Amino acid sequence: MSAFEFVAAAKLFSITLNTWKIVGLTGSLIFGPRFVIQWIAFERARKSVIPFGFWECSALGSILTLAYFAIYRHDSVGVLQTALPLPIYLRNLYFRWTHHHAQHPGNEPRPPE
Repeated sequence: MSAFEFVAAAKLFSITLNTWKIVGLTGSLIFGPRFVIQWIAFERARKSVIPFGFWECSALGSILTLAYFAIYRHDSVGVLQTALPLPIYLRNLYFRWTHHHAQHPGNEPRPPE
């Protein structure tokens, strides 16, 4: 029995884990900290910004959670909840990967005071 199979078969806090539950929980764990990333970026810039890591956590967390709801749970509510915003996350990642410079003054870093 591999370590992954051992963890997947284990009970944690009275919850039986399996491979798909680990995928779903991993998606939630990746999706959750995105607001902490945004908060840190806001504090550094002293203005409202959405950093690249926010979109990465959003997209990866949504993809993993979507796989959990679609493949394992067959839950249409969960699928809709995670699939509908996914194109927005991916679009923002695409723009970030293809456009390296700010397009208008509002995206420029705040000058030091």
